[in-house]
Amino acid sequence: MSNRYSFGGDEHLFVECDESMSLEAFFKSLSMTSAIRDSSIRGVTEICPANASFQIKFDPDVIKPDDILAEIQAIEKATTKAEPVIDTRIIEIPVFYEDPWTHETLMRFRERHQDPQATDLEYAARINNLGGVNDFIAAHSGAPWFVSMVGFVAGLPFMYQMVDRPRQLQVPKYLRPRTDTPKLTVGHGGCFSCIYSVRGAGGYQMFGITPMPIFDPEQKTSYLRDFMVFFRPGDIVKFRPIGRDEHDGIEGDVKAGRFVPVMRDVTFDLREFRKDIDGYNARLEGEVHGR
Repeated sequence: MSNRYSFGGDEHLFVECDESMSLEAFFKSLSMTSAIRDSSIRGVTEICPANASFQIKFDPDVIKPDDILAEIQAIEKATTKAEPVIDTRIIEIPVFYEDPWTHETLMRFRERHQDPQATDLEYAARINNLGGVNDFIAAHSGAPWFVSMVGFVAGLPFMYQMVDRPRQLQVPKYLRPRTDTPKLTVGHGGCFSCIYSVRGAGGYQMFGITPMPIFDPEQKTSYLRDFMVFFRPGDIVKFRPIGRDEHDGIEGDVKAGRFVPVMRDVTFDLREFRKDIDGYNARLEGEVHGR
């Protein structure tokens, strides 16, 4: 699909890369926004990437709408010919599934849920035809996730699981949004997983919580002193189930300033990934632990 372009008012250009969510669409959006940023087009003041689309804010007194459209279309032609390869990071995120904090919250909002008699994990397992909660946790944590977008709430990553489509987990959002979600909840809505960077309202199913902060506007967390937002588009995430003791231990290490996220720099090749998805994922998991 060729990109679709539309102007919003006098200062915004919206670009739709594809009508459906896929790693190919995310790569296209990511490569284009990266190229636009590198091009330093005079008059472009902001680039806002989304999942399979992005928006550009520009100064019409510096560059005319027809001129910026021509610049972006030229970049589209150039990036279409580029190899689908990025230098990125694979990051291990510890998750305490079935934790007491999200459980307490989900129980307070059962009347807003599709299945008031089941927990979010029980419901997710059933509608994905899995044997139970443990099978769902194994599927959720068993393959890595691609960060397609960071935003909506400051620092919140949207993640798309790197498996073939028949194995993708699909879980709808709550029927009506909650007024509360614990900070660092690992949630799921549609085909996307996320981590709530702050406490607040929400509608994604709640599966667990991570003790690892991903957003710190005060920049007191040891690994967030250079930049208050942890994730960036293109990151690859591997969830690792943990128990209460390890959760509390990591939380203590974070407060003491000695926690170091487990992550490695990697090169990700979409074409090689498509040739052997499970084998490629196994190699990525080996990379995160230096194997």
